[in-house]
Amino acid sequence: MIDLTFVEALRQALKEEMERDDKVFLIGEDIGSYGGVFKVSKGLLEEFGEKRVIDTPLSESAIAGACVGAALIGMRPVGEIMFADEITIAMDQIVNNAAKARYLYNGAKSVPLVIRTSHGAGVGLGTHHSQSLEAWFTHIPGLVVVIPSTPADAKGLLKSSIRSDNPVIFFEHKMLYFVKGPVPEGEYLVPLGKADIKRKGEDVTVVATGAMVQKVLKVAENLDEEEISIEVIDPRTLLPLDKLTILESLKKTGKLIIVEESCKTGNFGGEVAAIVAEEAFDCLKAPIRRVAAPEVPIPANRFLESLFIPDEKKIIDTVHDVLSY
Repeated sequence: MIDLTFVEALRQALKEEMERDDKVFLIGEDIGSYGGVFKVSKGLLEEFGEKRVIDTPLSESAIAGACVGAALIGMRPVGEIMFADEITIAMDQIVNNAAKARYLYNGAKSVPLVIRTSHGAGVGLGTHHSQSLEAWFTHIPGLVVVIPSTPADAKGLLKSSIRSDNPVIFFEHKMLYFVKGPVPEGEYLVPLGKADIKRKGEDVTVVATGAMVQKVLKVAENLDEEEISIEVIDPRTLLPLDKLTILESLKKTGKLIIVEESCKTGNFGGEVAAIVAEEAFDCLKAPIRRVAAPEVPIPANRFLESLFIPDEKKIIDTVHDVLSY
């Protein structure tokens, strides 16, 4: 094991996959000499050259469109869209082209591309650079949607995403970029579509995504003092979802909380709740509870932004509420 930041783990994954397969290349705004807005691609231009680390104009539709075209002719592009909010400009290329091409070609063509993008609030970037929009893409058959929460998962999932023959949308939370953690050395992959039980527990199942996983783990440690045992599940891949891991945990605890940073209405947690209601209703000993952001644009003011983001107190209060049944 070696301790790496989230950024270092992502960079290591890109470097290793570019060394392993010369069909892998990077494309995006400011990813070359600048090294990317969060420095994930720092140094890769010097190592691999401008034909494999391609700076683009400020055009998200062009980045995604180039990725689709390149993937259809056998390349494995990794496109970077700086902020998930700007992925809206590339929705046609992602939703109507990348996601559907393999189906329309009856499997004769694959679309092995990755779109990396940063998401989430916490650094005061305001309404247009702080949203969590992952739920949109889980509604699109043909896509794979990934959200890592640790450096180890970031590396292993990105490597698996690059090797996948399906288009992958890879969300990276800004507040995790400089979180440090142990990462296995050498060849290391995390399978797509497999959840991880970050912490075993007996009293409540908490499903959390992205940066919320770290908050829930802190809450779990604090609640140990109250002899409350929380099982923390990180889906890691939202589409396809490893629902079996969630359902098996629920059979043990009988109580479910879903924690996300995205706005509550229409978010992915609603899908998890629906799956449990359809397939494991008789296991429930209490109502399903969801901790999420309110339905408001994200403020740039740091104090107001902190009120928008679900915090540890909200999670603890929700745990106590569920345990009251």
